[in-house]
Amino acid sequence: MAATIRRETIGTTAGHRGQKPTDVDAYTLDSGEGLAVVVWTYGAGLVEVLAPDREGRTGNVVVRLADLDAYQDRATNPYVGSTVGRYCRCVADGRFRLDGVEHRLDRNDGAHHIHGGSLGFDRYVWEAEAERSDGLLSLRLRLDSPDGDQGYPGALRAEVRYQVSPDGSLAFEYRATTTASTIVGLTNHAFWNLAGGGLIDGHLLAVNSSRAVVFDDHLIPVAGPPADLTGSRLDHRVSKPVGDRRLDNCFLLDDPAWAAELHDPASGRTMRVVTDQPAVGVYSADGFTGRRRSGLCLEAGPLPDAPNRDDYPPVRLDPGETYRHRTVHHFSAR
Repeated sequence: MAATIRRETIGTTAGHRGQKPTDVDAYTLDSGEGLAVVVWTYGAGLVEVLAPDREGRTGNVVVRLADLDAYQDRATNPYVGSTVGRYCRCVADGRFRLDGVEHRLDRNDGAHHIHGGSLGFDRYVWEAEAERSDGLLSLRLRLDSPDGDQGYPGALRAEVRYQVSPDGSLAFEYRATTTASTIVGLTNHAFWNLAGGGLIDGHLLAVNSSRAVVFDDHLIPVAGPPADLTGSRLDHRVSKPVGDRRLDNCFLLDDPAWAAELHDPASGRTMRVVTDQPAVGVYSADGFTGRRRSGLCLEAGPLPDAPNRDDYPPVRLDPGETYRHRTVHHFSAR
């Protein structure tokens, strides 16, 4: 089958905090070789990933909500499939300093800031442009975030490009530029379930990491080095079942060869993740109201609270520079 791109308007946003209602489009990028994805312009969100199992039967391997209204309802939507930013992790006390100036962010997680704030990138309709070249299907989405948005300095132009290739891979490519020094860290918040439904307890997970961030009770990193995972229950360098354990951790990657691999023995589907980012967040959706443990988040990106940690890889972006992030999900079945 030939590769195709389809577009349809699925509804109109209600508008948030003075935003005008805006049409939301759905784009289907179908490789014609078994892998197809559906992306909405609302939140630049990944809504479906259709991948074949070992028998060639196609199923959706990401959690999706019922309709656009559900995606706009924060009570029922914990960032499902969304592009999150400007900063996709927590910022302790909702503040950080650049060049001696303190910047105060929206505190949308108790006393802290997370995933870009109450009106983060997941709450906007992005501009979209699709293209096809030599079998590679691309959807480029852009968003302009004004200076002071959620407390962040600088006007930021953000871009995410979804790419579907005939070899069964889905790539996320992020770019951003700014008019003033700021912080940036973008990721996708899909909940993966390679079985196409049910709980993720039976999945096998491998993570290329021997160290993880140590959190306090509010999931803020504590002072000191990461924890050595050798021999612990979080040592996933060799694939093992997710089981019924609660996972809400940030793993520092040992090398760029690969980040994580998820496998569903029942369907045979396997997803291998490769990224240029320093860490991957793993979350087992235990707090997903009504859909507990329905998917596993594998969020490649920076370290939590990195704006306030000199011992973490920097997340600063200055004018004239370009923020870049590339993560690829390779799908197969065995």
